[in-house]
Amino acid sequence: MRDRPVPKLTALKVQKVKTPGRYGDGGGLYLLVAKPGKGSSEPIGSKSWMLRTVAKGSDGKTLRRDIGLGPVDLVSLEEARDKARELRKVARAGGNPIAHRDQRDETPPTFREAAKACHDAKRAGWSEKNATSFLSSLGQHVFPVIGDSPVNMVSDKDVAATLAPLWTTKAAMAKKLRARIGLVLNYAKAEDWRATGAPREALSTLLPKQPSEGNFASMPYDQVPAFFAKQTGKGDTPSRLALLLQILTGARHGEVRSAMWSHFDLEKALWHRPAELMKSGEAHTVTLSPQALAILERAQAIRTDARDCLVFPNRNGAALTDNAISKLVRPTGFTAHGFRASFRTWAAERMSSIPEAVAEAALAHKIPDQVVRSYNRAKFLDLRRTLLDGWGAFVAGEGAKVVQLPLRM
Repeated sequence: MRDRPVPKLTALKVQKVKTPGRYGDGGGLYLLVAKPGKGSSEPIGSKSWMLRTVAKGSDGKTLRRDIGLGPVDLVSLEEARDKARELRKVARAGGNPIAHRDQRDETPPTFREAAKACHDAKRAGWSEKNATSFLSSLGQHVFPVIGDSPVNMVSDKDVAATLAPLWTTKAAMAKKLRARIGLVLNYAKAEDWRATGAPREALSTLLPKQPSEGNFASMPYDQVPAFFAKQTGKGDTPSRLALLLQILTGARHGEVRSAMWSHFDLEKALWHRPAELMKSGEAHTVTLSPQALAILERAQAIRTDARDCLVFPNRNGAALTDNAISKLVRPTGFTAHGFRASFRTWAAERMSSIPEAVAEAALAHKIPDQVVRSYNRAKFLDLRRTLLDGWGAFVAGEGAKVVQLPLRM
């Protein structure tokens, strides 16, 4: 296609080339490596981009323009190609690509301002949890590095430098940040605040390979009762009680940390988790075993606020951090999240008469409606109660009564 010339440069070549000269990438885009010259203000070896457009002027004459696209340390190869593609279209349409370039560069917002604008535009389609974590994660890890940079000047190298401290040590968070930075840059491009969107293959070149995450390390279920007993025998703290409730209910970190007293119906032994707490975005009810109710009674005993509040607050009344719970399990070499897998394996091996869909529903995994309808919803909840009551008894060292149930679905 006329606007997609076959590229001749690579990011590696752009990085390594030292010899002064002009290196074509196709379509009029050139990499310029400065050479010594009388009166030249460019240091020897500095690199920049230049686009040469050739188009018919209004008088029918051929009009050539050489357009600077910025230095290589601020504009990546991919960004230069995107800018060149855009300005070639302007030239072919009879416009002034230099004026268009300059107009685009007028008073762009900072990355921080662009992120907030993106958040305002997108939040209506997000859960409250996602909307909050979007800005809080950027505020903690990204804004201190590139928050005050004009969004049109944020390069692939800047993004890589921002992600580098977390890239191999906290890979999951780094991936979330990469996606959120990319969303902001794509939004900025759509708003004409910058010429390019999210970084593409450049990050793979600039950052090391991330370690394989695999599954969360889960404690073998036959070791859970001893661990549970050890934790139960220690002093009651919000983080320890939160961990014990997480084990007994097969819940995720965030669901326990964000639990409010108003979510619980202790008389009916039910935990009604609202949609905004759930990974699926759908409200979910959990049955509470006698052991789980006992943990909640212990939490009531150290409760300091009579109003509706978090069940497991930190000292300041805010939600616990992931680390506050995880650090209690870390010495074992396993993870707190892994107790979900411990429960699921126990259910498969020790409660095999309970249909698999019941165990999946207990973990708040998506279950087809026809499965629920085959039992009816009340019966399906009863089956989940049987399963979680059995798990509670097993974890507390009281054994688990295996109930034989029909396998018909």
